[in-house]
Formats: sequence, C-alpha cells, structure tokens
Amino acid sequence: MGTTRLEAFSDGMIAIFATIMVLEMKVPHGEALHDLIAVYPVFLSYVLSYVYLGIYWSNHHHMVHTLKRVTGGILWANLHLMFWLSLIPFTTGWMGENHFAPVPTAVYGAVLLMCAIAYYILQTVIIRAQGDGSVLKRAIGGDWKGKYSPLFYITAMVVAFRWPLLSLALYGAVAAIWLVPDRRIERFHEA
Repeated sequence: MGTTRLEAFSDGMIAIFATIMVLEMKVPHGEALHDLIAVYPVFLSYVLSYVYLGIYWSNHHHMVHTLKRVTGGILWANLHLMFWLSLIPFTTGWMGENHFAPVPTAVYGAVLLMCAIAYYILQTVIIRAQGDGSVLKRAIGGDWKGKYSPLFYITAMVVAFRWPLLSLALYGAVAAIWLVPDRRIERFHEA
C-alpha cells in the first residue's frame, strides 16, 4: 500500500486543527490598540500551538517520505498521533482563555507529552516495518531531541502549578529546539 492516502489524511487533519484554533480566537471589543491586551493570552497560546502543529507537520512529512509502503500498524499509529494532535486546539483555547492558569497550562503540557509519545510510537512502528536497513533509523540516529523533549514537558507540567509562565517558557524552549532545521532525513533522500 502506498503512502498517498496517509499523507493526504494527515495533512488534512493538521490543517483542520490549525483552522479550529484560529476560529476560536475572538475579535476584541473596541478599536484601540490597548483593546488587544485583553486577548494576548489567547493569541500567545495560538502562536505557540501553531508552531507545534507546524513542527509536527514538517517532521511527519519527512518521516513519511522514508516509507516505501504503509502497513496496518503504521495506519493505526498515525491515527493515534492525529488523536493527540486533535486535542491541541482544545487545550490551546482553555489555556489562553484562562490566562495560563495552572491546571489548563499543565493539561496543555500533558497533551504535548502525549503527542510526543504518539510520534515516537509511529516512528518505532515505521522503523520496525522497514526492517534492518531502515532509512528512518539511520537518519534519526540517537534522536536527542526526541529523548529530552518529554522531560521538558513533564518538568513544565509540574512547574505549572507554581510558576505557569515558566511552564509556558519551557514549552516554548522545546518548540525552539525543534524549530532549528534538522536535515537528517533530507540527507538520506539526497544520497
């Protein structure tokens, strides 16, 4: 089975998640610049989540391009990832609307953690399906980003109950780490 349907489905789902997030943002009442201050938590949450969706979309795109065929296990692991990504708009809105209150901020981190775990599961299923000569396995190597990100999420979730803005900074730090261009998989396609 080819990868076309998996790619199209995943691309469509991630586009829907981003659209839901932007539609949840309410226009401020008033026409002055200071009226925007009231919506800054919602906007900041949206920006962070949009960056996360972009990171997942980009990495998913590269990962899927290592596939020659799709198995049932890959389809289910991909659906598992899409499920957790689908919760990002909800937790984004909840966190932003409540001005980064501890519980919504911690739950946001829990969803990010589950997205990371689901991505790791999908990556593992793909590597198993590719066998000993897995292009993906050779490309990702030690995957330090994938190993340390969950630790940042867990730390941020705990910190959220005392210092929610520090928690938000940790989520931003993980996003910044992943924003640095990673050409590992691209190099294997070029070879």
